Amino acid sequence: MSTFDSYVTRDLAGWLAYIEQQHPQTIALGLERVERVRDAMGLAPAVPIITVAGTNGKGSTCAMLEAILTAAGYRVGLYTSPHLLRYNERVRIAKREADDAALVSAFARVEAARTEMAGNTRLTYFEFGTLAAVDLFLRSAVDVLVLEVGMGGRLDAVNAFDADCAIVTSIGLDHMDYLGATREAIGYEKAGIFRAGKPAVLADPVPPASVLAHAQAIGARLLRIGQEFGCEAEPDQWLFWGPAGRKSGLAYPALHGRIQLLNASAALAALDALQQRLPVLPQHLQRGLAEVGLPGRFQVLPGRPAVVLDVGHNPHAAAVLADNLSDMGPYSRTWAVFGMLRDKDIAGVVSLLTGHVDQWLVCTLPPPRGARAADLAQALRQAGVDAVREFENPAAAYAAARGEAAESDRIIVFGSFHTVAEVIAAREQSKA
Repeated sequence: MSTFDSYVTRDLAGWLAYIEQQHPQTIALGLERVERVRDAMGLAPAVPIITVAGTNGKGSTCAMLEAILTAAGYRVGLYTSPHLLRYNERVRIAKREADDAALVSAFARVEAARTEMAGNTRLTYFEFGTLAAVDLFLRSAVDVLVLEVGMGGRLDAVNAFDADCAIVTSIGLDHMDYLGATREAIGYEKAGIFRAGKPAVLADPVPPASVLAHAQAIGARLLRIGQEFGCEAEPDQWLFWGPAGRKSGLAYPALHGRIQLLNASAALAALDALQQRLPVLPQHLQRGLAEVGLPGRFQVLPGRPAVVLDVGHNPHAAAVLADNLSDMGPYSRTWAVFGMLRDKDIAGVVSLLTGHVDQWLVCTLPPPRGARAADLAQALRQAGVDAVREFENPAAAYAAARGEAAESDRIIVFGSFHTVAEVIAAREQSKA
């Protein structure tokens, strides 16, 4: 048996458990390790790369890019994180999740390179996964890579691959222990994905000065919403204007919420900037926007009571969720199934949503990062909310909401990918 063959004897679950153990820190920002293994693997994409960073909105923007480019006939490699139910969701080729066997082979190639050619370099879980995804994309002969940054940008593993077009969707206060305590500091980290002479799309309407300064300092071709590109909303359609002119009569994105026009505009600005390498026709834009889907981003499920799934987990996302809830129309009562990670701004999220919820069902998420239901209840009571009940997990909280909500009510499930994922799993199990 060859050395490589010995690596592929693990199944996908075994690999995921293995790579979680390879670095002493869950998060260790920096490019030296991933670049060393990248070079050992010979990963040098020749196809266009679109890299997307942002506090919120980057997943939606990536999904729109994938949908539009696929409609135009391109074979797209899409790398996103985190996943909801299956790791395979993170790696998509031609709109299909990579299967277990393909991921196992890619992980084995990363392992062989890091141990045999890169001095036994220790990689984090995310670094390992990023290299495996790009390796799999190149072996699958994709036409374009769409890569979602995991955290920040400058020192994120995705940034080991030079973007032909970089997008920053929004800049808010999140991951402050790693990225800095101010929007200026966080903006600088996100602007680290920009490249000299390459288009840099900025969809934050009020960006920190650090982003603009960095783009100018390195000579990136900055495209700012409201200046070099923008959008105008109309009753049944919208208009985009950008580097390649105006596009009118566009269908609203299939993703819900007003914020999605900003995300769609960022995607279209990037495609305008890359039109020489990735030409896209108006009919491809229409089809992609109409067909795009992304679970957990203000996802409104069919049926009554209305159920809304939203993975938002910081104050910026909570403000967007509050706006979207206001736009939904009247409901008799709103029930919130709410679980968060303890290292997030729980009080900030709560303060933005107290006026939109009648009954809070708070739940504990798993350690070590999950907040306890009691901690969430305390934050709500400090905000003046009395209608709070505690549950041991999201599934139990959701079952209680479903059992008590009337058809004229709505249930929102939010606060974390973990919260939404467990409720999705519970719903699927109940249908089995």
